[in-house]
Amino acid sequence: MAASASPLIRLHAADNVLVAREPLALGQVLPEFGLRLRAQVPAGHKIAARRIAAGELVKKYDTVIGVATRDIEAGEHVHGHNLALPEGHRDPAFGADVKPVATLPEDQRARFLGLVRADGRVATRNFIGIIASVNCSATAIKQMAAHFTREKLAAYPNVDGVVAFAQTSGCGMSSPSEHFDVLRRTLAGYARHPNLAGVLIVGLGCERNQVADLVDSQGLQPGPLMRTLVMQDTGGTRATIAAGVAAIEAMLPIANDVRREPVSAAHLKIGLECGGSDGFSGITANPALGAAMDILVRHGGTAILSETPEIHGVEHMLTRRAVSPAVGQKLLDRLAWWERYTRGHNGQFNGVVGPGNQAGGLANIFEKSLGSAMKAGSTPLRAVYEYAEPITESGFVFMDSPGYDPVASTGQIASGANLICFTTGRGSMFGSKPAPTIKLASNTPMFTRLEEDMDINCGLVLDGEVSVQQMGERIFAHILRAASGERTKSELLGLGDHEFVPWHLGITS
Repeated sequence: MAASASPLIRLHAADNVLVAREPLALGQVLPEFGLRLRAQVPAGHKIAARRIAAGELVKKYDTVIGVATRDIEAGEHVHGHNLALPEGHRDPAFGADVKPVATLPEDQRARFLGLVRADGRVATRNFIGIIASVNCSATAIKQMAAHFTREKLAAYPNVDGVVAFAQTSGCGMSSPSEHFDVLRRTLAGYARHPNLAGVLIVGLGCERNQVADLVDSQGLQPGPLMRTLVMQDTGGTRATIAAGVAAIEAMLPIANDVRREPVSAAHLKIGLECGGSDGFSGITANPALGAAMDILVRHGGTAILSETPEIHGVEHMLTRRAVSPAVGQKLLDRLAWWERYTRGHNGQFNGVVGPGNQAGGLANIFEKSLGSAMKAGSTPLRAVYEYAEPITESGFVFMDSPGYDPVASTGQIASGANLICFTTGRGSMFGSKPAPTIKLASNTPMFTRLEEDMDINCGLVLDGEVSVQQMGERIFAHILRAASGERTKSELLGLGDHEFVPWHLGITS
């Protein structure tokens, strides 16, 4: 996009819509486009660049985002009132756009100050985590964590905190079942996360998700920094809280005995998220994050795209980058699962996006997906993973998840993400633990209004001050600083204690 003061943005020569850079008035004349506006149009919304006939495909970034439900005159507002989802097959063209990436030699890769664990894994933060196997132990673990105030932790300056990962399942569920497997995989992913120096798992005793079976089935190794408690065996709520506090007090000196040291950016695994997207997200923040991920991949790191319903309609953009037909087909299989899962429900997958997205200029899921997919940059799609499945492949990968941000981020962290990059156009208030979140604003007005919550202003791209590539370089540099211990805005605000939300599947009985 060229730096320009024009009130309209033409994203591609083949597009038949333009994007309003600023609010536009009814009757406003735009001579450089030969248009007179036929409606009042908010910033981030689209207008017809020419007459669009009923049934004609509507294109943005030379990608189909809908079909006109009636004749649309030049200068008209194009949105959900005159746009429908198109039907028809989208050619996956497996591997057609694969461009090999030349990763940098080890001695040329960027470095950050990480925490190297005894087994060689690298952490970006240093927490002690308390995990509930079931909702029935949630109160107990929250009270254990609350005991460790800032004053009590002052003697352990290298420990970032004690955090409780409470959840609302673990019983009243089918087992064996997909839901049961997903829950255990998620809990185990957190238990073995490098950002947790020590872990305490607390259960009730009669739940389906038995603590001993959880530990055994997931290959967790009990020891001084991996402890368990069962409330019914320990003596109830008060006794369990006391025992938990004592267990964590024993872990703190060990957890504190760490220091940061220079390590390769290849150890970074970045979860890519977007929430509260607007019409500018796909123009500024998402492509800029994609540019940063291209840099990361060249340095040997891993970029994790998720939110499967939010690639619906543009999945061919990813399958064309799949390193093999098997990888591309696995992505299509997950989308087919989602189509079955959401059939008959008013879910986003079926077309309608949230009120904030609509107000921000996104007409439907295809348009939202177009912007969402841009977070992944342009490198080959190397693997597709189930929710919370350990990610072992480097480069750009996909992890299946819902579009709901806390659930998606929880899965990414369980899979091994040690940082989250979260783009937003409307202004999502989100944070995560034990992996911190960096928030990227799509436009300057929102960044200015919510600067206390936003880390990076990608609206500078829209303002013409930097290019997408330059913003990507700034994002990558910010990632290195955050991975080295610099606090993100969400960390400074204390966010992340309530954003652990494992994906619930199946019935509750």
